[in-house]
Amino acid sequence: MAEETQILDTQFDPEDEYRPEPEPEPQAPAWMDGSLRIGIHTSIAGNFLNALDSAQKLGCNALQIFSASPRTWASGSTRIADSDAAAFRVRRTELGLGPLVIHANYLINLAAQQPMLRTRSIQAFHEELVRGLALGADFVVVHPGSRGESNSRLAVSTIVESIKQAAKRVPLGNMRILIENTAGMGSAVGSTLEEVADIVAGLSKINAGACLDTAHLFASGYDIASEKGLEQTVEHIDQTIGLDNIPVFHANDSKIPLGGKVDRHAHIGEGKIGAAAFGRILKHPRLGATPPAGVLGRAFLLETPIEDPGDDRRNIARLWELAGLEDVAPAFDKGYSMMTNALKKKLVAHRKEVKKNARAASAKKHAKSRGKG
Repeated sequence: MAEETQILDTQFDPEDEYRPEPEPEPQAPAWMDGSLRIGIHTSIAGNFLNALDSAQKLGCNALQIFSASPRTWASGSTRIADSDAAAFRVRRTELGLGPLVIHANYLINLAAQQPMLRTRSIQAFHEELVRGLALGADFVVVHPGSRGESNSRLAVSTIVESIKQAAKRVPLGNMRILIENTAGMGSAVGSTLEEVADIVAGLSKINAGACLDTAHLFASGYDIASEKGLEQTVEHIDQTIGLDNIPVFHANDSKIPLGGKVDRHAHIGEGKIGAAAFGRILKHPRLGATPPAGVLGRAFLLETPIEDPGDDRRNIARLWELAGLEDVAPAFDKGYSMMTNALKKKLVAHRKEVKKNARAASAKKHAKSRGKG
């Protein structure tokens, strides 16, 4: 039986060639459109979505939130339901808000020398990063911490190592960790631009940056209130941290004079920094959101006190006005405020109750000590 002739198809056909599709170019977020971003810290009370709606109603195009209670360690084990996180991300996209900044728990002390406190702080910050990813945050801001009896050099090294441990096995992607400067009170780390720069430099492999608070800068001795002082400070920032590494500013006036080393925020234009200075800051080309001098998407976020209904909206309106952008500022709901009259009454009643309980406890302690005497 004759063998079948085998015909090998060796003719090259261009269609047979495997041509992998190139990876698509990563698209910049919609909020990095060259416009200045102005926002405020909004409340997540009741529902995460409330924070987004508050920002939109107040006339913001950016916002900052807590991802859990900022003054309790219980937040360290708090998880956000997948459905809630997904709804939050969708709503944020619908409203066009960005960047989204999460401020980490106040109890976190990444410089702590006590093993237990440092361990709790690392775990709590790890959880902040996990929640940040779930919510689609762009930045997570954290205070460096207090060095106690340690020296500055050791404290900076401890902070860097603590953040590295917290970020292990967390796929940060485009979410950046930002180190916030401090006012210089006590043994807090980060009151000098050099300390903040050293921390950021130590975290270069995870693309960290800084968030500078205007009230903290002023209280720690940087004269951003005067025209000359602002120029000197801007140059100092660039020579230490690098202006490109500062995508977010906390915009707060200061109740404390220059170099007072105490963190007390005031309404914009009503503190020691003053309205004219904020106008210079917001209009400064190197502090703006327009390249090449500025940084795309740079945001100025308020942490000013909200003591009366309307305080939040008034401060937001003032920033837009001082930036010379009131005509293009986002629409807002007239009369809306996160502080309602009902909430103010509740807070006043709570403060009175706290003071009453404190006086009672003090009196009881005094009576007990007299009895022993």
